[in-house]
Amino acid sequence: MSAFVPLPLGKRIPDLLHGISCSLPTMRSVIGYEEKDPAVTAHLTSGYPRFVVHPLLRDVVDALTRRDPALTGRPLWLAAGPAAAAALRDHVGSIGDLIPLSPFLTALALPANATPELVNTARRYLQHTGAFASSRAAEDWLVSARLLPAAEPERHFSGSSTTAAAVHVRQTLAATYGHGLAAADIHLVPSGMAATYAAFQAVNTVQAPLGRTRWIQLGWLYLDTIAILQKFTAAPSEDYLHHSDVFDLSGLRRLLEAHRGKVAGILAEVPTNPLVQTVDLPALSALCREHGVALVLDPTIASPFNIDVLPHADLVANSLTKYTASEGDVILGAVTTNPASPLAASLRPALAAASSLAALYPRDVARLAAQIDATPALIARINTTTPSVAAFLASHPRVTAVYWSGHAYSASNYAALARTPDSVGSMISFTVSGDLASFYDRLRIAKGPSFGLLTSLICPFMYLAHFDLVTTEKGRAELAANGIAPDLLRLSVGAEPCEDLIAALAEALG
Repeated sequence: MSAFVPLPLGKRIPDLLHGISCSLPTMRSVIGYEEKDPAVTAHLTSGYPRFVVHPLLRDVVDALTRRDPALTGRPLWLAAGPAAAAALRDHVGSIGDLIPLSPFLTALALPANATPELVNTARRYLQHTGAFASSRAAEDWLVSARLLPAAEPERHFSGSSTTAAAVHVRQTLAATYGHGLAAADIHLVPSGMAATYAAFQAVNTVQAPLGRTRWIQLGWLYLDTIAILQKFTAAPSEDYLHHSDVFDLSGLRRLLEAHRGKVAGILAEVPTNPLVQTVDLPALSALCREHGVALVLDPTIASPFNIDVLPHADLVANSLTKYTASEGDVILGAVTTNPASPLAASLRPALAAASSLAALYPRDVARLAAQIDATPALIARINTTTPSVAAFLASHPRVTAVYWSGHAYSASNYAALARTPDSVGSMISFTVSGDLASFYDRLRIAKGPSFGLLTSLICPFMYLAHFDLVTTEKGRAELAANGIAPDLLRLSVGAEPCEDLIAALAEALG
């Protein structure tokens, strides 16, 4: 019998007001979530914040509508402060009215006759850029408006001020990165996607005046990172380039030669999500510097606590929601300048401006600061468990493929970056033979998006991230061309005992 207790549909993971994930316990619930089936969505009290609007944000919208009946029927979107809301308004064509609520919370009210396409454009902008308002900012606004009695109690950093919490987070990250990195070179932002978007904007600020506007997506990246490159380049039809094979640096060199003097940057995940592929990073970095191309790296899958990527990057964009906020109730990110980068002097002011677009909520930082010191111990535990779970899966007759940082196709590239021989990270992706639902529905491990938490999580990643591709013949062909199986499962190992995780997997595979 599994030590794990099955979680009902919609249960927050963790069971906290600001929990970032939610239970999708069956394939039917996963598909219903993607298809917006009311029988499924009615049970979702919360979810990953860029995809499920937090109930506290909905409460703010309801309060605004009650306070001003003229807002009735008008779509309202809450952004992280006035600058983010203004950028959202510009993005949708200077349509709608800005409603300032606090320095960290601004609403954009679209016209009542806004088309579904316009409403979706606004939502997608906030999703891609990570500029959604903080649920804690919404909670505190509701308290100030006397619509909530008090904020829910939670453990915060013990420092004397919110500034002290931010200093603690930046200093901890600087010490982790090493190489004499100054805390001032680390900018905290409201989410991992806000970090990626800030890095993208900063590079454009530096490179566009030089006639460099094109971007290369290296390998398969997270869906919103792909969306930034596809939608926000100057001329997407010309400026978005995709080099699918992270191991084919000769082909990448030819691509750079074909676009010589026009490429602003390359964006790469190290390792990639979800195939956990690791590029030959020193060689990639040398190629970028030879061609004057900025290299933006995202090491979130394994965490900068596990791998040392800073010397090879110009900018590092990282989600702090993973690993450092391991209790699972904080959305934050960081973007860091490599002081040894040849572009550092010009990138610093550009990044300072870009990272200030979305307002950072102090209570989110105080909550992260209370958790970040536990990161090394958690990662050490995860790093001990992951190889054993990967070995079990690789040996099981129902498992058809296993991908993790120790996979033979890039283990040596990963080892060259690992801080210790044991620094493997939490991510294991795999496929099973037979019907996916028969395995997924029986599995008792918590099922929902995110990773790098105390709680192990598993999800049919491509269904959640690229449902449009999974469900069409053309989309499946695109996935196949990139070596990705539609039924790929992504497991994030947590802090539970290794034998319990293996027993749960064995039970579902039996």
